[in-house]
Amino acid sequence: MGSNTLIAIKNVVTSPIEELKSFYEIRNRANNMGDALENYIKDIFAGTLHETNEQNRLIRLKEVFSYTGSRNNPPDMIVRNSDAIEVKKIESTGAELSFNSSYPKAKLLVGNTKINEECRTCEDWQEKDILYAVGVVKGNHLKKLFFVYGIDYAASIETYERPLDIISNAVNTIPGKEFSPTNEIARLNRIDPLGITNLRMREMWIIKNPSKVFSYVYSPRKTDFELTAIINTEKYNSFPSEDRSALENLNSVEISDVEIKTPDYPEVLKPAKMIRFSR
Repeated sequence: MGSNTLIAIKNVVTSPIEELKSFYEIRNRANNMGDALENYIKDIFAGTLHETNEQNRLIRLKEVFSYTGSRNNPPDMIVRNSDAIEVKKIESTGAELSFNSSYPKAKLLVGNTKINEECRTCEDWQEKDILYAVGVVKGNHLKKLFFVYGIDYAASIETYERPLDIISNAVNTIPGKEFSPTNEIARLNRIDPLGITNLRMREMWIIKNPSKVFSYVYSPRKTDFELTAIINTEKYNSFPSEDRSALENLNSVEISDVEIKTPDYPEVLKPAKMIRFSR
């Protein structure tokens, strides 16, 4: 049995766990809150939140995920035959998200140079929808969880590649300097008289978090825990009808119709579902 974002939301609603670090420390599955949050996202998709047998949990994770990530390359995981997921931890509702090695993506493409070979060959795929799972944590507590798809959040690839190309081309035409091929912006070698110092120019992207980006339809609640998902209607309707019905039939879940800005053309609005749960 596979999984998807609506199943994960249902698992959060029916089995909320807010003291993540303590929960995962007891199970020897996390050393810090970042690891705990990533394990939590895996478990809500796999339905293994309360699986105490680690072997059984690992078998289920292997069934659900075709790729479970690396520390230096996006994404953090790929649901088998479904979406990629990138997990972001922040410590306040207003904090920005950092993308240290690669810009935010509307879609994950198999040809992206920032993904590794294991990710590229985990399935027969060319393009994946990418879900950003943003957790706001305070101490051991998960206070807010926000789900948004890249297609509703990030601009097209050209928007980010264009300034990178301009900067890289400008740097690489500096006369009298030695350069090396790189996936980064540029690498200048032997820039000092002894020829022992190299300069690496790397990407550092920062994007406003979803609660700020969607403030025209969303206002945070002062509750112990809050889950929000904004999913364009076309994507929402692509999920199995039984999963939509299961979520819609939960009395504690609010699902409303909203209109959100298209990232490449903000004046163009598209229909979306905003899913909310708080306690």
